[in-house]
Amino acid sequence: MSTTPDSVVRTYVEAHREAFLGDLAEWLRIPSVSADPERAADVRRSAEWLAAKLKETGFPVAEVWETPGAPAVFAEWPSDAADAPTVLVYGHHDVQPAALEDGWDGEPFEPRIRDGRMYGRGAADDKGQVFFHTLGVRAHLAATGRTAPAVHLKLLIEGEEESGSPHFADLVRAHAGRLACDTVIVSDTGMWDEDTPTVCTGMRGLADCQIDLHGPDQDIHSGSFGGAVPNPATEAARLAAALHDADGRVAIPGFYDGVQELTDHERELFARLPFDEERWLRTARSHATSGEAGYSTLERVWARPTAEVNGIGGGYQGPGGKTIVPSSAQLKLSFRLVAGQDTDRVQRLVADWVAARVPAGIRHEITFWGATRPCLTPLEHPALRAVTRAMSRAFGKEVLFTREGGSGPAADLQDVLDVPVLFLGISVPSDGWHSVNEKVELDLLLKGVETSAYLWSEFTTL
Repeated sequence: MSTTPDSVVRTYVEAHREAFLGDLAEWLRIPSVSADPERAADVRRSAEWLAAKLKETGFPVAEVWETPGAPAVFAEWPSDAADAPTVLVYGHHDVQPAALEDGWDGEPFEPRIRDGRMYGRGAADDKGQVFFHTLGVRAHLAATGRTAPAVHLKLLIEGEEESGSPHFADLVRAHAGRLACDTVIVSDTGMWDEDTPTVCTGMRGLADCQIDLHGPDQDIHSGSFGGAVPNPATEAARLAAALHDADGRVAIPGFYDGVQELTDHERELFARLPFDEERWLRTARSHATSGEAGYSTLERVWARPTAEVNGIGGGYQGPGGKTIVPSSAQLKLSFRLVAGQDTDRVQRLVADWVAARVPAGIRHEITFWGATRPCLTPLEHPALRAVTRAMSRAFGKEVLFTREGGSGPAADLQDVLDVPVLFLGISVPSDGWHSVNEKVELDLLLKGVETSAYLWSEFTTL
């Protein structure tokens, strides 16, 4: 009786499970905290460890790429088929800070397996999800009888994602030729839950700013001058209040121009997810939902643009009263953007809106920080179908779709390389990213290995 490729994959994964988990545990022991300057040597050691392990896996090219900050890792394994598609896998090898005194049950950089889970900083975010591709490509070769992948396979694993990826866009631009590909797979994401395999189809973009308002040259007596001169704290409050209309829509003229609206099919797919709003509110430590009228909570978080007041202040903040007109006030705003919105244009709209609302006698300055563009892969895209087919083979059930309300460096890859960005992850909300006792479910991690093993052949059928 012949053995099917899927059963070969599963047999191969099970046979190499212990060695795979041992290698992952070894990597997790390296405290590659990019935000801590004292850990710079560990971040470099993490990059060097990964490059060596990728060569051991079979990648003929595995290099440490320097940046002005922490190093990244690039690897390449060409297919033996010259006309094969090229796929670039993105992830990161740096991790969040962690210490036993934060409340961990054990040392965060001494991984341990308990009840079918591996605990340790980076187990899910993102070393585990990067590392499943190593066993995945070997299982792919075992199942297909190939000596090289069915696709030209490339990896770019950065070392500063947890520090905001300050040098990532420049790194991609500098190496755009070597990173050239047909599709990007981001393995720094997750699934809906343990029982619902899902593929993320997009992330929102981000633009944020600080508005400084200046009135009198110094704090002045509110009895002598209040009501007769403009108050910058009052104007900050007015700006914040004017940011939305009564229906929760952002009130900046032109803000929604170009927004890609949800289709009825996309809304139906969102509605099929087992979303418990009360549980979600408890997670958010909130007591009620709010936002743009006419949209569900998931639609608001994933597919609609937003404006948030992140901070507002000015004047006296100490105990008791102090009857003054303050000399200055400050407002911090952030805007989550969706497909069809341009970050540069949104920044201009915000700047014009602020300038039009600030009254005479108030000077203002607006400072924007680095913006992140939104990215979205259409549901009908062939590469997305390849990912969902591979995941469905691994999990043995239908794959649904999500989006990510946050923002990340995936858009830099999309912009510079001009290719679709897809998301493949197996982490679940209970994994505790950035929190104490971060873990990865071992059964799901190995499903990630399987998905990776099936994926490269699926791409050749497009």
